Amino acid sequence: MKTIKYGLSAISLAIGLAASGISLSVSATEPTLSETDFDKAKLQYFQRCAGCHGTLRKGATGKNLEPENTIKKGQKRLEKIIAYGTEGGMNNFDDLFTKEEITNMATFIQMTPPVPPEMSLEQMRSHTKQYVDPKDYPSKPMHGLNWENFFVVIERDAGKAAIIDGDTKKIVKHIDTGYAVHVIKGTEHHKVDHAKDVGRFWYTIGRDGKVNKIDLWQTPDNMLVAETKMAYDARDIAVSGDGKYVIAGGYWPAHFVIMDAVTLNPLKVVSTRGYNTKGEFINEARVAAIYTAPNTSSFIVAVKETGQMLQVDYNDLDNLTITSIASAEFLHDGFFDPTGRYFQIAANASNAMVVVDTQDRALEKIIPVDSLPHPGPGANWVDEECGSVAGTTHLGVGLVSVWGNDPMGNPDQAWKLCYEVETDGAGVFIRTHENSDYVWADQLKHPEPEIQQSVQVFDKKTREIVKTIRVTEEEGKAALHMEFNKGGTEVWVSVWNRKDAKNPTGEIVVYDAKTLKEKARIKGLTTPTGKFNVYNRMNHKT
Repeated sequence: MKTIKYGLSAISLAIGLAASGISLSVSATEPTLSETDFDKAKLQYFQRCAGCHGTLRKGATGKNLEPENTIKKGQKRLEKIIAYGTEGGMNNFDDLFTKEEITNMATFIQMTPPVPPEMSLEQMRSHTKQYVDPKDYPSKPMHGLNWENFFVVIERDAGKAAIIDGDTKKIVKHIDTGYAVHVIKGTEHHKVDHAKDVGRFWYTIGRDGKVNKIDLWQTPDNMLVAETKMAYDARDIAVSGDGKYVIAGGYWPAHFVIMDAVTLNPLKVVSTRGYNTKGEFINEARVAAIYTAPNTSSFIVAVKETGQMLQVDYNDLDNLTITSIASAEFLHDGFFDPTGRYFQIAANASNAMVVVDTQDRALEKIIPVDSLPHPGPGANWVDEECGSVAGTTHLGVGLVSVWGNDPMGNPDQAWKLCYEVETDGAGVFIRTHENSDYVWADQLKHPEPEIQQSVQVFDKKTREIVKTIRVTEEEGKAALHMEFNKGGTEVWVSVWNRKDAKNPTGEIVVYDAKTLKEKARIKGLTTPTGKFNVYNRMNHKT
């Protein structure tokens, strides 16, 4: 027998994840790696693969990668899939991994997955830090910039968030955050609860479970005011309508944590392990999406593998009220309709969009769509025939699905497919603005560089694609994620520097939202991903 021992990696997540002393034994006839190659592959799997395939490799958006399935495919076939991707939404990694790394990853996923450790509330609290005393928070902005038109930008592989002035297109500050921040959310206008200084405070959640608090009123060098850690692997975060609490969800451990929004001190942890809609117990029941319901004093927590939507009241943490709403697997990301009553979320494995009524706390509808829907932050707009509608891109096919979402004004069209728009490739994000005539969709999941580097724009009235925009032609780069500025006059598109993620050669390309012509390029960024315009996000402009 050959034994491989591994300890905590630089990113302390399960796949690094394993606590000291845990070992993995394999027979000489099974795939093996040296300790060094095993640790490196383990870390790369966490960074690039676990999000879709799971920490324990049981699959979700991506396929099950447990040894009983991967060994059947064999080393050579696995290497080809990893290198070149698939039309079904699997990225190509030949521009991210070396040939040796691809070979080792193919071997790694044929070996028994390591089991990561748990995390206690005491452990979380030990990571809580204050960089600025809340008593010293300024009462007004300490700079002369138009902070409501700031863009808060994820620099994924740098472990940073960039604050960019939407007026001048200048980078105000690069802020150190957790590894591979997935989402940044701020305080928003709420119909029931009313926070002070709406839009001022922003909270990041990294793939390493680190939470950062950013104060946009501070001078640039003081904008990072607090941090904590609530998991080893995480994806989403939200702020209560009254601004008192922050909630974040773990991929591992499978739980959500409610924190004090001022200090980030963890206050309450709740496990999400449980039964899926088929009655099967799920240990790796990951929190995929968390949002604040705009019309109620509650959070919406989507548990990926169980298909359960949890509506969590935040008024009384000691007597927490949680309504569990069974929907469909595997829940991923979503967004509210324009009224804020209905939450629309993708159920990847079910090829459906799930709609939850947050007022009645009940499942409203499951809308069949095409392969692996993925709306990202989503998009709502008005269609001449169907009234208010929403749309999603798909990871598995080049298609935008559009459905009606106004049961009061257009009941005959509500929660039914209105139309579909064929795109050149599978995408990850869709975006529009109430002042724009167009809807934008990216095509990041297509393996061909030309398509991966382009976004497509279709007209809300004609429902036809009016332009395919080649955002970049540089080798190893890809275009993704669109965001409008405060007035809806500009669209910002990210360019990933996939080939050399350690150097700040990524950029954001700014387009005129009406003419669709390029206006500017903002350089000096590392894998810029999600961009969040302060005004649009705090006012629910989609």
